[in-house]
Amino acid sequence: MKKTTKNILIVGVIVLLSSGVAGLTTYSMMNNSNYEITDSSSAGLFKQNPDVKLATFSAMDAQPVDLTLAAENSVHAVVHIKSTERSKTRTVQQMPDFFDFFFGDGQGRQRQIQTEPRVGYGSGVIISKDGYIVTNNHVIDGADEISVTLNDNREFIGRVIGTDPSTDLALVKIEGDDFPTLPIGDSDALKIGEWVLAVGNPFNLTSTVTAGIVSAKARSLGVYNGGIESFIQTDAAINKGNSGGALVNAKGELIGINAVLSSPTGAYTGYGFAIPTSIMTKIVGDLKQYGAVQRAILGIRGTSISNKGLSEELQKKAKDLGVVDGVLISEIVEGSSAAGADIKIDDVVVGIDGKVVKTMADLQESLTKHRPGDKVKVKLIRDKKEKIVEVTLKNEQGTTKIVKNTDMEILGAAFRELPDEMKKQLNLSSGLEVTGVNTGKMANAGIRKGFIILKANNQTVRKVTDLEEIFKAAAKSPEQVLFVSGMFPSGKRASYAVDLSQD
Repeated sequence: MKKTTKNILIVGVIVLLSSGVAGLTTYSMMNNSNYEITDSSSAGLFKQNPDVKLATFSAMDAQPVDLTLAAENSVHAVVHIKSTERSKTRTVQQMPDFFDFFFGDGQGRQRQIQTEPRVGYGSGVIISKDGYIVTNNHVIDGADEISVTLNDNREFIGRVIGTDPSTDLALVKIEGDDFPTLPIGDSDALKIGEWVLAVGNPFNLTSTVTAGIVSAKARSLGVYNGGIESFIQTDAAINKGNSGGALVNAKGELIGINAVLSSPTGAYTGYGFAIPTSIMTKIVGDLKQYGAVQRAILGIRGTSISNKGLSEELQKKAKDLGVVDGVLISEIVEGSSAAGADIKIDDVVVGIDGKVVKTMADLQESLTKHRPGDKVKVKLIRDKKEKIVEVTLKNEQGTTKIVKNTDMEILGAAFRELPDEMKKQLNLSSGLEVTGVNTGKMANAGIRKGFIILKANNQTVRKVTDLEEIFKAAAKSPEQVLFVSGMFPSGKRASYAVDLSQD
């Protein structure tokens, strides 16, 4: 009996020692990143890179990611936005018919129509406890009234602080204090494959949370017509109404503003796109502080070398330069930041301030973080050699001055489309009447009430929106001058130069 017990004890000790050795061996293999990975069925045929690291795997680490706290905090800081555009009277230009050519001016007749009220819905994110909300520009664009509803059903009137169509961002304010907020995270630290939540109000539903992963970064879709694009791509479901909502990481931090649904059907089919906080924080900060975005530009035109549609000529040029990523410069804008630095055509931009630049989207995202006057170090490839150039960034006017709000309010005047009766009396087909002048740029230029604007910067002006578009382009030009020509009801012709520059 004693002998049997002794044998059992010996066997037990051997089993324990064997288990310990096996466990130690397994632990060592799992934590050693330098061992060679081989496939037993093809050992020796395919050599693996010894630098490959496997993800840590254990029973504890394999547990699902807990997103409940992030979701709970997010829904209180994400709001529902209703934007209303009231009914308006608009003048429509009709196509000329046979009689217009013989008995009219050949430009067709105009008629007035009453538009229907328009209502749109979207989302927004409270980023400051005193009621500052980030949303998409397209959610509130053209709105006469903005209604903001919180998750607890409190309703507020929203006021637009500023907008930036180039990045599709807007800053809205509601009055109050101690609102729930969402902390802003670092979108640059995001990794592909990381879990994220999309929080918003799709299909006019409230407080909806969907989950997915980061599918890609720095995506450019070409949806903003020359605007700045460097989207976070995610497979978290984003639908109509999610625009302006939050993209949140597993910690519960805001890392993007949901903006674009890419779908042939108009509903979610796999991917959505968000504006990263690396762009958002700079834009909304400018809108709050200055009322306008202080945009720094490098002053180049070029192409992403990794672009699949690259011409054979550019492909050959990239091969000769020995690069596979970066932005190949094809033009340098006169008077720009690049023109004043040692940057040349056919240089390839591959980095800004230590951050890798692979595409034009990467370059735009890096520049969006800066203001005019900032100095950046641009890494270039020239003649197969790396070169670092220090550049002082400028704005669109080619200066480092602060750009203030460029709304038409600085003109200090009111306008209306010329009534049909007045057009007949003065034998005019179109025009914009100045119905009032206060202190402002137009008064400084000598323009008086009653003046009829026929052209601005050599373009015919038919309605207020025409003048707005011409004004915006002039405000961004280096000259910053609006040349206005027209007449008074007496028949006297006059021209004025309106200085749009701001001290």
